[in-house]
Amino acid sequence: MINTIIFDFGDIFVNLNKEASVEAFRKLGLQNLTEELLDLNDQFEKGQIAEADFLNGFLKHIPNASLDEIRAAWNLVIGNFPLERLEFLQMLCGRYKMFLLTNTDQIHIAHFEEVVGSTFAGDFYRCFEKVYYSYEMGMRKPDVEIFNYIIRTHDLSPKRTLFIDDKKENTDAAKQAGLQVWNLQVGQEDVVHLFEKKFENS
Repeated sequence: MINTIIFDFGDIFVNLNKEASVEAFRKLGLQNLTEELLDLNDQFEKGQIAEADFLNGFLKHIPNASLDEIRAAWNLVIGNFPLERLEFLQMLCGRYKMFLLTNTDQIHIAHFEEVVGSTFAGDFYRCFEKVYYSYEMGMRKPDVEIFNYIIRTHDLSPKRTLFIDDKKENTDAAKQAGLQVWNLQVGQEDVVHLFEKKFENS
């Protein structure tokens, strides 16, 4: 049976407001994310570039915006964190080994912690044996190696480990590493309904 759960963060625990961020950037004069900006995001999420380099990359495309406006638009994607999801996670503590694995950057994490407050953030983080941020690891999902790294580091049994993520490319990569997966459908499913799902050997 499953003894370990690796959770994604965005749209699993904290809701994401992608359209709000896109609309804010439109108002600043950026009509869409170019390949250059998408690549910049990948680099930032891998910790390969500094925050200033990331923000200045956007500034090249919207020179009339301020860095604070760009940061605010970027952070609009971070929505609310329903309390019932934290309570559900706390209920799992002691029953499973749990890890958080998220593609993210230092701007979003700092904003999340500021919005929810230190007590809530602390309660959340304490549920996990370890929290893995892509920008600290130097790699991001769907790189299969990111899953292999966690498996090796914590001596996990892949067949007894469940990975939960809303993006199919990420759960597909986790499958390649031998993990069981739940590709959660945002808007139709919620992590609190975990025990309604059936997994192999569970």
